[in-house]
Amino acid sequence: MAWFKRKDKGIQTPTEEKKDTPKGLWYKTPSGKVIDTEELKKNLYVSPEDGYHVRIGSNEYFELFFDENKFEELNSKLTAKDPLKFEDTKKYPDRLKAAQKKTGLKDAVRTAVGKSQGKDIVIASMDFAFIGGSMGSVVGEKIARAIDYAIQHELPFLMISKSGGARMMEASLSLMQLVKTSAKLAQLAESKLPYISLCTDPTTGGTTASFAMLGDINIAEPNALIAFAGPRVVKDTTGKELPEGFQRSEFVLEHGFLDGIYERKNLKKQVNLYIDLIQNLPVRA
Repeated sequence: MAWFKRKDKGIQTPTEEKKDTPKGLWYKTPSGKVIDTEELKKNLYVSPEDGYHVRIGSNEYFELFFDENKFEELNSKLTAKDPLKFEDTKKYPDRLKAAQKKTGLKDAVRTAVGKSQGKDIVIASMDFAFIGGSMGSVVGEKIARAIDYAIQHELPFLMISKSGGARMMEASLSLMQLVKTSAKLAQLAESKLPYISLCTDPTTGGTTASFAMLGDINIAEPNALIAFAGPRVVKDTTGKELPEGFQRSEFVLEHGFLDGIYERKNLKKQVNLYIDLIQNLPVRA
């Protein structure tokens, strides 16, 4: 059984005493590229070899967009109720508690105000880690209140979408958020304030059917899934083979539903450039 032991200058190390490589030390992209997680973080969670954009959450996006990561979070204590007394494999309140414990979040979106390239902006960022970024009453309400704040303080609004769509546990109450957020964005437009929509992977379902596609400027990260129904559902429904890259951001841009695709490292500068152009202000360096 000598092959269970490592020989090194006369020292034998039993297998059971060897130390495992710490979990999370390396990240493997879908194309098979491997990168040290510390390097991945320094590169804004983008693989330098193949450009793969790893999914990130509101913490990382706020750090990316807000100067020195300084911001004031808005309506941070809002949490969902269970008016429908919904239960599938779990009771809805139990599912909420589990998601909150796992993620440290109250719900699937966070909203905040702070400076980006020296000027104030309101940002709403979704978190896919919280029940698939599903849009329930709290998500709709926080987005609506963030837009109200932007109108009241005459600030531009950035929405960062990352969602599987409507939250089934809230049924029609979830679907009502499509109307509410769309109506609030109409008020923002009437106030002549810029709205930039950033679609990240994935942006699907009711999110795509409402606020994600209503921006003055709609942009996306590379290779993000952007759709109402996902490719598998479309294929099963139509029974047809889908085009290569179907519903990825490059495909969506080619078919006229996006204004641009930008790598994560360029997002802050590009979003603020659009805001300056829309407001006819001097372009910030």
